[in-house]
Amino acid sequence: MDFLKSAVASAIAKGPPFPYNFGDKVDLDPSIWTLYNGTRREDGSNCSIFSFDISANRSALPLAKNALKKLRTLRHPGVIKVLDTVETDSYIYIATERLVPLSWHVKRKSLSPETAKWGLYSVAKTLKFINGDASSIHGNLKVASIYTSESGEWKLGGFEVLSNVKDDDALIYRYGSVVPDSGRYTPPELANGGWDVIKKSPHHAVDSYDFGILIYEVFNGSFLGSDQLGQTKSIPPSMQASYKRLINANPKARLSAAHFLEQGLRTGAFFDSPLIKLTEGVDNLGVKSETEREAFLEDLDQLSDDFPEDFFKMKVLPELLKSVEFGGGGPKAFGVVMKIATKLSNEDFDTKVTPVVIRLFGNPDRAIRVCLLDNLSLMIDRLPQKVVNDKIFPQIVAGFTDLAPIVREQTLKSVLVIISKLSDRTINGDLLRYLAKTANDEQPGIRTNTTICLGKIAKYLGTSNRAKVLIAAFTRSLRDPFVHARNAALMALAVTVEYFSDEDCATRLIPAVSPLLIDKEKLIRDQANKTIDVYLQRIRKAQQDMPETVIPPETAQPRMSTPQPAEAVAASSSGSGAVAAAWAGWAISSFTNKLSSAAGEMQPNGSGAPSPVPSASGLPTPTSTTTPKRPTSSSASALHRQALKSPAPTTPSMGDSFFADPEPQEDDADAWGDMGDMDDDTAAGAGDDNWGTSSETLSQPASASAKRSVSSSSKPASTSTPFGDDDEPDFAGWLAAQAEKKKNPLAAPKTLPKGLAKTGTGAGAGTAKVAPTTTVVKKTLPISKKPAPATVKKIDTKPKADVDGDDGWGDGW
Repeated sequence: MDFLKSAVASAIAKGPPFPYNFGDKVDLDPSIWTLYNGTRREDGSNCSIFSFDISANRSALPLAKNALKKLRTLRHPGVIKVLDTVETDSYIYIATERLVPLSWHVKRKSLSPETAKWGLYSVAKTLKFINGDASSIHGNLKVASIYTSESGEWKLGGFEVLSNVKDDDALIYRYGSVVPDSGRYTPPELANGGWDVIKKSPHHAVDSYDFGILIYEVFNGSFLGSDQLGQTKSIPPSMQASYKRLINANPKARLSAAHFLEQGLRTGAFFDSPLIKLTEGVDNLGVKSETEREAFLEDLDQLSDDFPEDFFKMKVLPELLKSVEFGGGGPKAFGVVMKIATKLSNEDFDTKVTPVVIRLFGNPDRAIRVCLLDNLSLMIDRLPQKVVNDKIFPQIVAGFTDLAPIVREQTLKSVLVIISKLSDRTINGDLLRYLAKTANDEQPGIRTNTTICLGKIAKYLGTSNRAKVLIAAFTRSLRDPFVHARNAALMALAVTVEYFSDEDCATRLIPAVSPLLIDKEKLIRDQANKTIDVYLQRIRKAQQDMPETVIPPETAQPRMSTPQPAEAVAASSSGSGAVAAAWAGWAISSFTNKLSSAAGEMQPNGSGAPSPVPSASGLPTPTSTTTPKRPTSSSASALHRQALKSPAPTTPSMGDSFFADPEPQEDDADAWGDMGDMDDDTAAGAGDDNWGTSSETLSQPASASAKRSVSSSSKPASTSTPFGDDDEPDFAGWLAAQAEKKKNPLAAPKTLPKGLAKTGTGAGAGTAKVAPTTTVVKKTLPISKKPAPATVKKIDTKPKADVDGDDGWGDGW
């Protein structure tokens, strides 16, 4: 109950509301004030609260009231910034910006020489304002009266006895000696003659002497008495002369703060430092001319790391960001921003830098864009993934199609930086579309970098289309006329081998790389050898897991036609080597058997197709125009056609045929597939060679055959006697007959060109019966003109392209 009463009483005694919360107490040197860390209730912002308990220290109340008054009325950047005040009969509260006592840094000797000079420069400027413009005397200048703000700037307080020299009844004359710890800092003339002596001396004399003590304490860490002031060892040499004039025993000979500043700002003097120049130029950076701004940024970029980080974060960074975004600071200013931003916490980076970066990526200025891309690696870890994917990447992609090559190249290089922050949908969608454009860029360097980029981001691509994308991109680059583009493709293929299947490696990539083994550039040849070795190792490893064969044991021997009994016995009684040899020999014997067994009419092979039926007039019916199909064995049919179509003396060698330039093919079907279409070739081109003539005669109706035999009774027989599979063909006799035809070409039967002859319509039959159909007349007219045999020989002797698949067996093997 007593606690409740005291709480109510204290609430009533509070008087006006104080919208700040008290936090931890801050240790101070001897003072009439108690300092607390506080926060503002409205927004939680940081502040400091000076509290004075009137009932506990009533004798110092005039000092507290004087300080409150002067802090309210004296406005200067070097003076503590007051946020709010409350004064009652029991207490005085002064809320200020968040402060830290300077004595903390001085006692720990944590101030660098440059920072110390920068702080003293700020205090000297404030003191010049108080003594000059304000016509006042501080009277309490010491380390305990100075605080550092969140930006690291030195702020002057301790206004307990600050008085205007024009006031005859100034507080300093009566209460100057009441200030805590004033004995150590009192000038010798005041210690001897009292505070009234101030009226007889220059009004700056007291503050100049105290400023000299401040200099000594800042550089030495402590001050015990005036006897130490003569020790100048720790004070910078360039400052020692001016320092000695500040602590002169004669008040009239002391240097004022204004003159101290003037001497320090001379060229090469103690205040001529980059940090001090920075503080002078940062506040009006936005209104500087371009030349002045360039000079300022040049000095700013040369600053070392021992300068106060808080000042850069709180004062310099906001000004630079405004200059970059609105004031024309340009890339150089943004480079300094990134240098400062590396020392920011993640929270400060999110609040101060990230929003500006997002807006800058939307800036169309190319210099800004290139600078952003160059510095992207410094800030990518600080940027959230959602921000990069949703806000920054949509702005970056505009650089892929920019007219300036430098923008396209820098945009391409930035992909490696941001790839980890992009979603799978963005990578496999928008990004690949833009990379496909840069892969065809007119600049060879951009094409090369696109290949390198794809090789490095391969692990981020979707597994469903990764191999397809990489193969298409890399194989295209292998044909690039720019040597480094080809080299980049080879290296990219070597490092991405794990993403391709064994089939792709063997059938697509190794054939694509092979031409580069004989590239004109040694660089490419060497890299092609390395890449081929990588893929061959991959193939060899895959071969170890493959079975020896996939053919079932009972069907291990391929069937091309009816096997011969002797071969079947040999195959069953021999080993695997004998089986392979028997297979080759069986193919040749099958071919020779077919040469002699081609007589007679073809029978349907279980397909249900009707045989040709002669018409009443002896001519074939329309249904009999199709030539009966030959057996479509690949090796046998190819060999027999090759033997019959080409004359022996002029037949090209196998080597010539192999190395001849291939004719363009319509499709990539293999030789085995081409062989299956030979039936159609036979139907369309019957009568193309002597073999066709023989089969033509054998397939004619009886009446046509009789007339043909009468008309050609004087000619030597060109058909072989039929023989069975077990008989030996008279192959030598057949070849002699062919040679005889060439010696006497006029006596040889006149065969029609390929495609003009009909089944069952020889030369004689066609001449005897022209009337039934007009088509027969048109096809026999060229024969009656007796075409020159030389034309036929030219066609036969000239090496022909593989139109009918004559050399297809070689591919099949």
